[in-house]
Order: sequence, then C-alpha cells, then structure tokens
Amino acid sequence: MMTVLQYGNTKTFFIRGSSGALLVDTDYAGTLPAFYRAAKAQGIRMPDISYVLATHYHPDHMGLIGALMQQGVRLLLMDVQLAHVHFSDRIFARDRLSFQPVDETAAAVISCAESRDFLLRMGIRGEILHTPSHSPDSVTLVLDDGDCFAGDLEPLSYLEAYTENEALRQDWTLLLSRSPKRVFFAHAPETVMG
Repeated sequence: MMTVLQYGNTKTFFIRGSSGALLVDTDYAGTLPAFYRAAKAQGIRMPDISYVLATHYHPDHMGLIGALMQQGVRLLLMDVQLAHVHFSDRIFARDRLSFQPVDETAAAVISCAESRDFLLRMGIRGEILHTPSHSPDSVTLVLDDGDCFAGDLEPLSYLEAYTENEALRQDWTLLLSRSPKRVFFAHAPETVMG
C-alpha cells in the first residue's frame, strides 16, 4: 500500500509492506510540523515508519531525516550515497534553519545489489537502482507491482530534449528494463507508462 504525503514542495511516499514500512524522501528542514499533520491525516504514526530512504541528498529531499532518526526511524542509506550524506548541511546552516544532521553511523548501509533482500524483510517486493543522471547519489525505488519512485530524475518524455545526456538515457534504459507502470516524481506529476 502506498500513500503520498504532500506537505511542502517535495512529495513524500509512504510504502507499507507486510512487516514494515518505508518512507521515500522528506521535504526541506523546518517542515517537521507540516509532516506530522500530513502523516496524522493519513493515519500514519511515527512507529509505523521502519526506514526512511532519500532518493538523493539535496536539501529538499532529506531535510527531516535527522529529526526522524531521533524518533526511532532508521535510515536506509545506499552505499553510493555515503559520500553525499552531508551535502546539504552547509545549506541549512547558511539558511539558519533548525536542522538535525544525519548520523550515517546509525544507518543501515547496503548496496543496490542487496536492496531486494533488504526490502523483502519489510514485505516490500522491489529493488533500489542507482540512477545518477540527476546527481551522483540519486537512486530510484522500483517495486515489482510496477510503481517506481524516481525523485528528481528527468521524466522519460524529456529524453529527446536531452540528446547529449547519455547518463539520463542509461538511467531510463535501466528503469524500462524493469517494466514500470507508474512513475512517481518528487516535483512532477505521476507518469503512467503506456
């Protein structure tokens, strides 16, 4: 079961498995009260969230992760993201926002190759793929039911406009090999694949 939470500029996705749940992305630092209201409106309690995964570590996707970790939510961190975890710290400091830095030492760090087994322990069937065309740490969650959570990946319809972007072409080649049915973006409308 998937629920979309919109409480700022970035969509957050709550995916409930049979034995755990995954939150994909958060919004900017300072949006925690709005997150609580959105979660409560959907009947989601903090203990319901087993793990949080950022599709990448730009400030509008990971701003609440440190605060959620303080409340017992575990961070699912892909090994390709390790070097980028603190990318946004200086931005939040500059903006003088209340921000709890991410403690990567408390995270479950896995590779994309390990993601299917890891997710299955929560009763979620799918995998996490490295899709670095937006940023080197970008990942996409692809579920076996066809739902795909792509963060800030450029939509497939933009591919022809980015003819020089081989990385974007490679990302979409990889994703299309998984036969996605619906692609959810953080800032763009959902795309139904034909």
